[in-house]
Amino acid sequence: MSATTTAPIEDRRNLGIGLLVASALFFATLDTSAKWMAQSGIPTFEVVFIRYAVHVALIVAMFLPVNGFNLFRSRDWKLEVLRGLCLCGVTLANFYAMRFLPLTVTGALLFTMPLMVCLLAVPMLGEHVGWHRGLAAVAGFVGVLVIVRPGTEAFQPASLLCLVGALFGAFYAILTRKLAGVDSAATQTIYGGVVALVAVAPFTFQGWVWPSDSPTWLAFVLAGVAGGLAQQMHAVAHRYATPTILAPFSYLQLIYLAVSSWLVFGQPPDIWFYAGAPIIILSSFYIFLREQKERRPPSLSPVED
Repeated sequence: MSATTTAPIEDRRNLGIGLLVASALFFATLDTSAKWMAQSGIPTFEVVFIRYAVHVALIVAMFLPVNGFNLFRSRDWKLEVLRGLCLCGVTLANFYAMRFLPLTVTGALLFTMPLMVCLLAVPMLGEHVGWHRGLAAVAGFVGVLVIVRPGTEAFQPASLLCLVGALFGAFYAILTRKLAGVDSAATQTIYGGVVALVAVAPFTFQGWVWPSDSPTWLAFVLAGVAGGLAQQMHAVAHRYATPTILAPFSYLQLIYLAVSSWLVFGQPPDIWFYAGAPIIILSSFYIFLREQKERRPPSLSPVED
């Protein structure tokens, strides 16, 4: 089937859940690889470039032989470019923040994206957000305050960078809604990767650093491969199961990140993560359920960097 046409939806929920669980694991692998490279002295722009270079290569190899240059034909290329810049923004912010914060914190703060989408949907999409979802968004940001603890010695300014990344992610999600039915998923994916790649390229080669050991080389390769596979699995999963079924499994990514943070970097989750993360998760999930009840497009899953 052509990648520029919409694949039929099938009711194969177990397969869909399996794909989403696998995609969450690959996304956690991407973040772990990015943090490893950051701590090994690889510049952030280079990490982002590697992530999207391999991602674009995978998409081109998969779809260009079948679709030719139709893969790059968009009905609204300006919106695609803007969406790609937002994707680049969330990835840059998240990867740079990883230099200073545990994966558990960056992961939890990225999950504030659905809360921001809820608020931004009013002016940008003309949606009505009732008091139920409004209070859920406020509760979610209380969870953020619990984790980052502004005003205390434990506060890390990099936490604010994570929230800026989540804001970019919210704009990305809203632009994705606007492009629904305009361009195919494959076209949106290739535009997002190419735009991000072009945006960081001018800043990448000024101080290029090659990995100096085997683990960093492994992270170097995994960052791109895991990111590309994760996004493709995430997209296909929604073909086989409804968002209502898949939504709870999105939060497995936080568990994967907590395990990786502990085992790979020796940074176990602290008590504030255990207190704040459930508030963010429950608030986001409640907003998702309200959107489902009102039959609006869901915005639960965070933008995958």
